[in-house]
Amino acid sequence: MTGASAAGSGPLARLRTWLELVRFSHTIFALPFAVMALFLAAPDGRPSLRVTGLVLLCMVAARTAAMAYNRLVDRDVDAANPRTRSRHLPAGLVTVAEVGGVVVVASAVFVAGAFLLNPLAGRLSFPVLVVLLGYSHTKRFTSASHFVLGLALGLAPLGVWIAVRGVIDASVLQPALIGGAVLAWVAGFDVIYSCQDVAFDREAGLRSVPARLGVAGALRVARVCHVVAVLLLLALAPAAGLGGLYLAGVVATALLLLWEHRLVRADDLSRVDLAFFTVNGCISLLLGAVTVVEVVT
Repeated sequence: MTGASAAGSGPLARLRTWLELVRFSHTIFALPFAVMALFLAAPDGRPSLRVTGLVLLCMVAARTAAMAYNRLVDRDVDAANPRTRSRHLPAGLVTVAEVGGVVVVASAVFVAGAFLLNPLAGRLSFPVLVVLLGYSHTKRFTSASHFVLGLALGLAPLGVWIAVRGVIDASVLQPALIGGAVLAWVAGFDVIYSCQDVAFDREAGLRSVPARLGVAGALRVARVCHVVAVLLLLALAPAAGLGGLYLAGVVATALLLLWEHRLVRADDLSRVDLAFFTVNGCISLLLGAVTVVEVVT
């Protein structure tokens, strides 16, 4: 998922260009977990339309800001990497000023939406934005960049919980478990995805687990991350009072992760895209669905 589509002059073509630039389809990774927290945090499992709308607005705005900023910061790296040089900025489909404008507007919408939810959510939107944007710089100085990406997505359930409840109390254990699971899950599949760039990262002086440990070592790290993710998801069941349907979803998630690791081998990375998007998209949708059904029924 590296190439940019051919540019067009019509409004629909431009919209498609921008949706591709910010990888809007990848919203599927974080949004279902935010929805899990939304329904678990809401009184009687019934979030209001106002809160739901503002949460969705903040999610889309935050992700748009983070992804556009990532493309902006990485434009020179993307231009040098054969796998990514056809992305929108290196290919000249959009300008630096346009992408910078998107970052500013999306960040402002995120902060404004957070303040409309409640004062605590508003105040916390600033450090959250620092993490979301700061991730884009981490590969230049630490191999733990995958875990910072996981943290950026893992903050979503915690943010949603605070958006609904407006306070931080003992019940925050539930979104913390979801967020921890997301952190480990995202870090694991980002490590797998980064195996494609191990040679380029080493040549360019960029830091990553594959560049440091090699592909075989990186895949072992990814397996450990996904075991931790499953354990945290299991721990959520008693903490949130979730039952058989949710546990069945976690078991299915474990099987999907097992399949993901069978798709990718140190000597064969040809199915990374299938492992990255298809399998992980199914996992997030599955867990979001079973949790919401359990809460509302």
